Amino acid sequence: NGNLKILSNAVGEHSVLSNIIKLVTDAQRRKPKIQRLGDAVSAWFVPFVLIVSLLTLGVCYGFLELDFQASLLRAVAVLVIACPCAMGLATPTAVMVGLGRAAKHGILIKGADTAERLAGVQTVIFDKTGTLSTGQFIVSKIDTRLEDTEYIKSVVLSLERYSSHPIARSLVSSFKDAKEIKFQEVQETKGVGIKGKDSLGNVFEIRGNVNRVSENDILENDLLVLKNGNVIGELSIADEIKKEAFFTINELNELGIRSVLLSGDSKEKCEKIAQLLGITQVYAQKKPDEKLSLVQEISESSTSAFVGDGINDAPSLAGASVGISLSDATEAAIQSAQVLLLHSRIDYLVTAIKLSRLTYSTIKQNLFWAFCYNIVAIPMAAAGCLSPMLAALAMAMSDVVVIGNSLRLRTAGLN
Repeated sequence: NGNLKILSNAVGEHSVLSNIIKLVTDAQRRKPKIQRLGDAVSAWFVPFVLIVSLLTLGVCYGFLELDFQASLLRAVAVLVIACPCAMGLATPTAVMVGLGRAAKHGILIKGADTAERLAGVQTVIFDKTGTLSTGQFIVSKIDTRLEDTEYIKSVVLSLERYSSHPIARSLVSSFKDAKEIKFQEVQETKGVGIKGKDSLGNVFEIRGNVNRVSENDILENDLLVLKNGNVIGELSIADEIKKEAFFTINELNELGIRSVLLSGDSKEKCEKIAQLLGITQVYAQKKPDEKLSLVQEISESSTSAFVGDGINDAPSLAGASVGISLSDATEAAIQSAQVLLLHSRIDYLVTAIKLSRLTYSTIKQNLFWAFCYNIVAIPMAAAGCLSPMLAALAMAMSDVVVIGNSLRLRTAGLN
């Protein structure tokens, strides 16, 4: 007995499940370069086989002086044994099984071409906040100037309510009991800070320590709180590294993949996390446009993947060879990425790379078999070594081999 009220944030084609289904469907339609090669060969294969079959008939009947029936059987055997199906099935069967297994492991790959690029990744660039770190911040220290601590908390709470950044969400949670200040105008600049104007015309601003108010400022903390251009308080925040981040970096090192840390946070914090994780290359205190420039620069020399979850990461996600985001990321980051790691598990990245490499390897095995089969089988049929009945059996078995090799992906080890 009683009433039940349900608030639905999305229904029908806008729901999470529908979006996942759409991603998987679109992924299976998008062709990698290696499949386009197979399709191109298949397009020329049929006329080529027809020509070989007619030549077989002509040579056997006109030059080898075989009777017409024997010559015709050889020509038919060539037509029957030739198998464009194996080349056509080589890529889509492996892609279907590979992407399906990835989805079962909590990895959504948007397109077979993405899996191909992911298999060749040489450098992985990580954002720090919410990616390698938990994104659950605590305020470790508040230094006040001109105003008391409670006033600083009120300003921070009232401004950060308008931001979706992980630090903002943590600050709102930490200061939820503070008194709220009403702002008439609020403006957030991604990668810089947020500012607002109250009814009296006072302008408040919160910005990171990489954005100095003047050259003489000595910023010992992470965030500055300003009122009408004057610093009224500083906040120091602390974050912890995700447990699975250690495993992820170690595994990438084992795979011969270089790890890079690229963040807008302070150099000191970035270098500390990098040292703990074993990352040797660090770029700190970078704004979104600077991040994008660095990602593009790295991508020019090697196939790169960028892992991020914030709105300010969206340009870098789109600019990298492969953009990778987490399931609890902002909508902009998810839309810009080509790979989505469910449950926000950064260690799924290792599985995604290994599975992509295995899928790409299986595609090459399938194509190698399809080409070798036709190179060997067609001359045998033309030479009269196989009857049309045996040729039909061999043709069917070639398809079975390709499909069976692709199905092997379902259980193959990823070590």
